[in-house]
Parts: sequence; C-alpha cells; structure tokens
Amino acid sequence: MSTLLFIAAALMAFVALLSYRRRHLPVARTMVLMMLAGAFYALGYGMEVLARSLEQVKLALQIEYIGIPFVTTLWLYQAIQFTGTAERSRRKLAFLLFLFPTLLFVLHFTNDWHHLVYASYSFNGDGSVPLYTTVKGIGYNLHALYSYLVLAGGIGLFVAMYVRALPAIRKQILILLLGAFAPMAFNLLFWFGVEIDFTPFGFAVSGIAYAWGILRFNLLRLTPLALAKVFETIREGVLLLDGEGRIVSYNGAAARIFPELGSVPKYPAPAGGILTGHPSLLRLIAADSVDDERFPFRRQLDGRTQHYSCSLSIIYDAGTMPVGKMIMFNDITELIENEARLRENARQLSELNAFKDKLFTVVAHDIRDPIALLVSLTDLLGDELTAADIEHADVFVELQGQVQSTYHLVDNLLDWYRSQKGAVAFRPSGWNARQVVLQAMSLASSKAGMKSIRITERIDASLAVDADKEMLDLILRNLLSNAIKFTGIGGEIEIGAATEGDRIAVFVRDNGAGIDDKTSEMLRLEEPFSRAPVGGDSGDTRFGLALAREFVRIHGGALRFESEPGTGTTFTFTLPRADARRRFGEGEEHDDESHIG
Repeated sequence: MSTLLFIAAALMAFVALLSYRRRHLPVARTMVLMMLAGAFYALGYGMEVLARSLEQVKLALQIEYIGIPFVTTLWLYQAIQFTGTAERSRRKLAFLLFLFPTLLFVLHFTNDWHHLVYASYSFNGDGSVPLYTTVKGIGYNLHALYSYLVLAGGIGLFVAMYVRALPAIRKQILILLLGAFAPMAFNLLFWFGVEIDFTPFGFAVSGIAYAWGILRFNLLRLTPLALAKVFETIREGVLLLDGEGRIVSYNGAAARIFPELGSVPKYPAPAGGILTGHPSLLRLIAADSVDDERFPFRRQLDGRTQHYSCSLSIIYDAGTMPVGKMIMFNDITELIENEARLRENARQLSELNAFKDKLFTVVAHDIRDPIALLVSLTDLLGDELTAADIEHADVFVELQGQVQSTYHLVDNLLDWYRSQKGAVAFRPSGWNARQVVLQAMSLASSKAGMKSIRITERIDASLAVDADKEMLDLILRNLLSNAIKFTGIGGEIEIGAATEGDRIAVFVRDNGAGIDDKTSEMLRLEEPFSRAPVGGDSGDTRFGLALAREFVRIHGGALRFESEPGTGTTFTFTLPRADARRRFGEGEEHDDESHIG
C-alpha cells in the first residue's frame, strides 16, 4: 500500500511539473500548488503506513498536513479562476478561503498542546495498518465539513459553466470535475466505515486525469472563460491563439474567410503552417508587442476581393499576465465597394458641374448680351413706331414686352447662379432706405412711364437698413418689375417703410390685377428656390420672386404678401435695422413724399 501511495505522490509531482511549464498562467500556478499539496498528502500517508512508532506516525502526519488543509481550497480557487468568478475581488476572496486551512495547519502543528485536531492515538495490538488509530477532534471534523462545502461550491461553478459552454470547452470542464469527484468518492469510503483512508489515491486519480487533460486536451493552455466570451459575444471572424502563436480555435466566420482552417485535423496548430499565404498576418501574430491594434486585410475569395478591418487584441487572465491573442475580422467589402461607387458618382457630378459652369458662361456672354442689345433696339424702334402710329404697332409693343421679360429672366437666372457658386458675396452695411428706394424707382421709371403708372414713396429719411446693396437692389428691382407688369395703364404703385422692433419692414403696394394662383401657392408653401417654375406667361415673375425671397432670407428676414384679385397686391420684406444717425448724420432735409410717374 505504501508503494502505491508513493507512486501516487510521484504522479502528482509529475502533473505539477507539467503545469509548471505553463507557470505564466495564474491557473497553472494554482494547479502546481494543488498537485504538490496532494503529493505531500500521499507521501506522508505512505510514511504513516510504514511507521513503527508513535513518533514516526506523528512525523508522517506533519508531512501529510503540509497538503491536507490546502488541497481542496486550492481546487476551489482553481475553479474560481477557470470560471472567471469574482475577478475584481479575487485577492480578498483568496484571503478568506485560505484563512481556515492556515489555521488548521497551525492547530495540527501544535496539536500536542491542545488536541483539537487529534484527541488521542491508540495502538493497534493486532498489527493492522495503520499501526496507530487516531481519535478525531473537533478541528478535524470541522475541516471535513469545510472540505465538502468547498468541493460542492467548486462543482457548482463548473456545472453552471458546463451548461453554457461550447463543446470545445466542455472536455476541459469534465476533466476538472473528475479531479474533484475522485478524492470525494474515496474519502466517503472512509466515512462509511472503511478503516483505511483511500483519499490520497483519489488525488492520484485526479493527477492522472489532469495529466491526460494537459497532454491530450490542452488543459491550462488557455482559460475556457476567455474562449467562451469570444464565441458568445463576437459575430465577426475570430482567430484565437495561445502564447506560443498557435491557433487554438476559430469560429464559423473565420472558417469562411480562411477555408484552409478546415483542412487541419487537430488543434492547436501552428499558425505558420496554416496561413502561409498571408505573411503580413503571420508577422503580427509572431510580434511580441502590438504597435497598431487595427489593420486592414484583404484576400481573394471566389474571384472577388474581400476587404476586412481587423483588430488584434491581447488576452489577459484575471490579472495582467498575457495568455494569448485574439484577431477579429470585420468584413467591410460592401463598404469599400460603396465608397468606390461614391467616388465614381462624385467624379461624374464634378463633370456635370463643370458642364453647367460652361453652360452658364455661354448664357452670360453669348445669350445675355445679345438679348440686352435686342432690348435696347426694341425700345428705340417702339418709340418711333408709336409716334408714327404705324399699323401693327401694338404687336411690336407685345414683342418688346416679351424681349424685356426674357432679358429679365436671364438676368435673374445669372444672379441665382452667381449666388450658388459663391460669386455673390454677402457684405451687409448700413444704407439709407429712402435713397436706395429712390434709386430703384429711377431705374423703373421708363417702364412705368410706358403704362402711365404713378410710383410714390413714403419713407422717413432717418430709416436705415443693414443690408447687402447688390442684393437689396435686386429685391427692389424684382418687386417693382412685378408690380409694373400686373398694374394696368394709369395705375399706382406705392413704396413705404416702417420700423418693426429691430427691423425695417419695406412694402411695395400696387392696385393691379393681383398675383395668379400658381405664384401664390409657390410663395405660401415656401417651396425651395430650385423648384420655382421657369418659363410660360408668369415664369419669369415667379423666378424673380423666388430669387427675391432667397436674398431676403440671407439677410435673416422674411418676404410676405397680401393679394386680392382685381384690387392689388402688397409685398412686404424685412431687413435688419441700422443706426441711421450714426451713418447719415442729423438734420438732413427731405420731402416726406416723392413720386415718379
């Protein structure tokens, strides 16, 4: 029996040696201590069997108790490490767990003083093994209860982990469970009446199981918790490697990226023998440190280039000790292809914009100037034809109006184009509202005079607006042109301004026919400027009003209107107010009313 016990001790010492080769892993260091504790237990028990005196028995028990108090607690602590329990409070938990075993060790070492562990020793006169029978004390019974509670707790942790674990991890968990059941089963025989304690043989069985697990199933090479977390939470392709650069496992997405993974019969396998076609990836795997955790990767699959955004992460155990690497492959092929399509669309759009620029250049130089000349010629001819009262003079007048309308439309179109290209800069400054209006009235006087329309302004000379002069001229020009167009012969147009808080409201009122339904709908719905209709009888009017509204908005104001068919229309727009006295001085003489007609 002593020979068997010494063999059991040697087996557990061998498992400790195998585990020591993985000593960089905390769980492996715990395995070393657990197997050494079991080896001392078996060695001491073998010496107890051979003992021929009470002193030899006590010496053997002292050797046994180097391991007995700690072996089950070390197994529970290993279970905690494998399952990832209480990672943040692991040190405090270890202190509490090993408090009682340490106390038991001290109590047994001083047992002759208090007899709390072994109450007495009785000699077996018949020479049976062991030579002396021990009468257990309260300390011994408490340790037995503590050991069973510890084993039950560890088994509970492993069973819970087994239920949710992947198949590749369950083999390791079963081996660890076997390492707990064997000593427990042999110890139960002793409590059920068998005179010899076979518990050390149970630890020998555990040692054999652990040695088999280390050599066959890579027990301790990588903690199952890390592998479980990878496969539970990551949907991208995943390669899991140990500290020696060997592929331990991979998921289905990784198998689709690297079909060659399926040709390897057994894992772990060296990455260099599998991923031979990807030297850059192998260099990252072999590197001791990771400078850039994210890197691009691509490969040809089924005649198509696949693009991946990859990340390499170092896997740590419960502490800061690296135990392996994890590479994730995120397929971004569709994103890359969409970017290529967007770049092509951007190139085509750039070409279209260049064509549009050329088109508007042609409009500005080759169309606008001839139409402007045509307007001047028709004005001269129209005056002569009207004075001579030539037949069909009214037809020519209509033609003259169409030419002027077309010129107005082209001019507005070019103004809009320049505003879109940024050629029209917004430079607001203080301007006297009355002076700006008078200038606009002067430009519109000839057109108003052809229809005998009276234009009147009633604006206080002290009112000043903070506006861009070019934009303000365009706004007034379009509103006056619109009013003249829809006001009959002998009609009236009034321009006025009033203060509205920190803004100046300028209105243009006529007694004409009113605006049409389409123009009214466009302005009320506030359709985007780009949707303003162009062409037709009222196209130039709508386009001009839409452009005026756009420039008013640039000033932070609003364009509103009131119109009644047959009665007239009032357009009102608001502009920021400027300090008139500061810019134009005080005491300037002016008329309260001016008119052109």
